[in-house]
Amino acid sequence: MRDMVFLHGGGQGGWVWEETIAAVGRQSGGAARCLALDAPGCGAKRGVDTAAYAFADTTRELIGDILASGLREVMLVGHSQAGMTIPHMAELAPGGLIGKLAYVTCSAPLPGLTTLDQMGRGPRGSSVEEVGYPSGSEAERYATMFCNDMEEGEAAAFLGKLGHDGWPASAYTYSEWRYDHLRAIPACYVVALRDMALPASWQERFADRLHARRLHRIDAGHQVMNTRPEALAEVLLAEARS
Repeated sequence: MRDMVFLHGGGQGGWVWEETIAAVGRQSGGAARCLALDAPGCGAKRGVDTAAYAFADTTRELIGDILASGLREVMLVGHSQAGMTIPHMAELAPGGLIGKLAYVTCSAPLPGLTTLDQMGRGPRGSSVEEVGYPSGSEAERYATMFCNDMEEGEAAAFLGKLGHDGWPASAYTYSEWRYDHLRAIPACYVVALRDMALPASWQERFADRLHARRLHRIDAGHQVMNTRPEALAEVLLAEARS
């Protein structure tokens, strides 16, 4: 079984994987080793001055964190915005470090576009080339995008955790994406069918762009690792064993 390394998305930290890592532990009988990374400025790295970080600096730091853990031939699991970083990690990592990739409702902008360009700045459906956003105020959009399959109390608790973690600014200005090297790396993609941040049709488009040929579908929203941890853990363990 491959060890698993988890990377969070935008505005979140390694803490977001706690439920899924606990589920992996239960289902594997404690046999699966897991590591949750924090991007600079997030989770355990909150407060780090990231103003001078280039995109590659973040990538190299995350690779260094895996190397320091002693894990090798890992399955690197990314969520949402992490879909833009783990391909770069796979490109720069030393041989034998990353053996497989698993994308969980990840985004993958076209080369030349920033993540903000790919998301767009208008309502969903206003452009066929942009993901777009749900209607409503900023608070309403966040609740729709992240918490549409959560109970009211669960949603309030989750939204209360947002806003404390921030990736380096370079994560939002970088646009030199490369995906061709991913053809040589086994990869899967988990489609969250009720995702209101990245609709399923966009997820499948991104999966193709990332050369993830094995698709798994879970009836959940964007935070599938929090709302359906057992289902996600089952998928990831099957991939880690294959």
